[in-house]
Amino acid sequence: MSGKTLRLAIIVGSVREGRFGPIVANWITEQAQQHGTFKVHLVDLAEVDLPLVLGPEPPAIATTDTRPAAMAELTAALNDADAFIIVTPEYNHSFPASIKALIDWHYTEWRAKPIGFVSYGAMSGGLRAVEQLRLIFAEMHSVTVRNCVSFANYWELFQEDGTLADPEPAQLAARDLLNQLGWWGEALLDARTENPYQP
Repeated sequence: MSGKTLRLAIIVGSVREGRFGPIVANWITEQAQQHGTFKVHLVDLAEVDLPLVLGPEPPAIATTDTRPAAMAELTAALNDADAFIIVTPEYNHSFPASIKALIDWHYTEWRAKPIGFVSYGAMSGGLRAVEQLRLIFAEMHSVTVRNCVSFANYWELFQEDGTLADPEPAQLAARDLLNQLGWWGEALLDARTENPYQP
């Protein structure tokens, strides 16, 4: 990598009462800041108005922007990002509806950008949610990077202060994820700059 600073949006996907997501998101945010490649912007979907009732036309074909005015800051953050990390739990072998609403309210904001995942759950560590999200983001013309960070039985791994009892394995996994995001982020940023993506 050339040393460019990439804009990374880390998205806290859970909006459930008593959620664990912010702890995981804060951890990966710290890893991303220490990595040195990224300027990090944290997006918490619990703090965003994301209506489940969508506009009359999908964003992919809409001729006018029908998104609520309250969504403007969120949309701008997604548009400005060069890469994304989705922090997701696993609910009923899938991901939260809040993430699907976020995806469906947007389209061009995801295109030709890399997406990584940090998941948490019980025995599967949220990986079933991640694999389903890979399918959906392919439809958005995004590139999902191979490596992810997964916390199985997360309640046994994190201490009360939000740190990991045994941090090294997760830190190594985060390094690999962030390295891949950095490579793809820079490559796709250069490509979009030189030749804007036209699906």
